[in-house]
Amino acid sequence: MGLFMATTAIDATEKEVNGQPYVQLNNGQWMPRFGIGTFNVPDNATCKDAVLTALRMGYRHIDTAHAYMDEQGVGEAVNEFMKESGVKREEIWVTSKLWPTEYADPTAIDKMLQRLHLDYVDLVYLHQPVGDVKAGWKNMEAAVKAGKVHTLGLSNFEVKGAEDIYRWCTDSTEIKPAILQMECHPYAQRLEEKALAEKRGMVVECWYPLGGAASRGALFQDPIIKQIAEAHGCTPAQVIIRWHIQEGHSVIPGATDHGYIQENINAVKQIRLTEKEMTQMRSLNKEKRFYLFDIEVTRRFCSNPLPDAANNDEWQKKMNDELNK
Repeated sequence: MGLFMATTAIDATEKEVNGQPYVQLNNGQWMPRFGIGTFNVPDNATCKDAVLTALRMGYRHIDTAHAYMDEQGVGEAVNEFMKESGVKREEIWVTSKLWPTEYADPTAIDKMLQRLHLDYVDLVYLHQPVGDVKAGWKNMEAAVKAGKVHTLGLSNFEVKGAEDIYRWCTDSTEIKPAILQMECHPYAQRLEEKALAEKRGMVVECWYPLGGAASRGALFQDPIIKQIAEAHGCTPAQVIIRWHIQEGHSVIPGATDHGYIQENINAVKQIRLTEKEMTQMRSLNKEKRFYLFDIEVTRRFCSNPLPDAANNDEWQKKMNDELNK
């Protein structure tokens, strides 16, 4: 099925394609606002299975990163799905991220494409606001001009201590960032950060959209979320995903269980919260993050270079342990 079949216009910058929301970015690209994240996936084989399952269920946005050590699994899933389904590459949005130690490497994007076994990446983020950000951005701009990358974004640049480099990326660059990726969920709705990102022309994409492992399921136990879920005959996770969509966020919940992968996309296609329920969800905001980002700790952690290999179990375990503290 083609990308522009079953398309419904919403406004000048939004539309629905096969029941899923798309947003037009500041560079004219249309991005699916719902996808699957691959952080904390144990290996490439598991990643390939999850992503291939998601694509078969109708997902068209996959988020990975060099630091996740599963780009190979993503690429294998995308290529296998295209071969079996006839879906074209331009109908699948693939996102990855550069690690700070490779920002200054002009071959980093080429190495990413080799790990993914793809000709281009739809979106590349600078993963953290440390390291040689300016060199990294200029290398990504060169990759856009060469057709290797279509869209550029910033991940975690909204944190305290990164104000100057964040401003440089949005105000002093030739190609502007189109997306800001940050932790965002009903307990940390990041209202000030969202307003600033939107003022700077960026769409917000949410990691830890359901609270992440660090939350220990706190959002799923919230009485208001549970009450709304009961009213719709769905799960708390589905309520949260639908809240994100109706708030205008891009959202990339991770899952490897096939049932959860299906449940998550059903939330987008089959559920609609009322205005009262949206107001109830907004009332949950405590600006309480579950990952307590410390830029100095991150600066030290990000000084560890990543292996160029497509998979490295030792590094992946270290990365996951650090981010799940």
